[in-house]
Amino acid sequence: MTGSRLASFATSATTALVCVLLLLPTIAVMPLSITETNFVTFPPRGFSLRWYETLFTSDAWRGAMVTSFITAALTTAVATPIGTMMALGLARLKGRWVGIGNVFILLPIIVPTIVTGVALYGLLARLGLIGTIPGLVLGHSVLALPFVVINVAAVLQKFDRRIEQAARSLGASPLTAFRLVTLPNLLPGVAAGALFAFLTSFDDFVIALFLAGIGAVTLPVQMWSGIRFEISPAVAAASTVLLFMSCLLLALQWWVKRR
Repeated sequence: MTGSRLASFATSATTALVCVLLLLPTIAVMPLSITETNFVTFPPRGFSLRWYETLFTSDAWRGAMVTSFITAALTTAVATPIGTMMALGLARLKGRWVGIGNVFILLPIIVPTIVTGVALYGLLARLGLIGTIPGLVLGHSVLALPFVVINVAAVLQKFDRRIEQAARSLGASPLTAFRLVTLPNLLPGVAAGALFAFLTSFDDFVIALFLAGIGAVTLPVQMWSGIRFEISPAVAAASTVLLFMSCLLLALQWWVKRR
């Protein structure tokens, strides 16, 4: 018994140490955002919030944040209903079609993002959508769809279809049965899928780098430019804001799941 407890403690301690080591680079960014210097330096020198002021007052940074929020919101609005319908369709497949459907849905995750970016660039360039928010929304929706499908499909596995069949037998139309019976039971998966779709779009860099052009620069692309050309602490401020926003959204998702 003592040996079992010791092994359990060693496993927990090792896991905690690995988590701390993985989080250290992320946490180290936070003090860099309050430095007084005009370039990134560690340890930070002095204390100043002027880089957060730059983040919210500079036209370039503010425009990039607005573009990212609009693109992420529209991507969520597009990917969530389509992904939910795809998950419902996959749940009704049988035989070998299930495996084929799953592989097709997971392709945006399996294929390297840079390959997807090149393919999307070739398609959207012909349509004249490079450097536009609609082009970014289409590209990000391709990335976000698998996450919506996975979350909704996970909830569907626990859903008892006899409830829906009972509603149909009592006279409800297919649309009414879906709206009043099926959809309320799927809401946790739909909410989680929408959250992941938003974060996937907001944090994406590779697809945005291919499709943003100069007319729809997102925050990750602006951060990349800041690191490449300026090494500005405003990048650290933006990273800190993104970190807190991600934590807030994950806490919101946990609260919705509890409710």
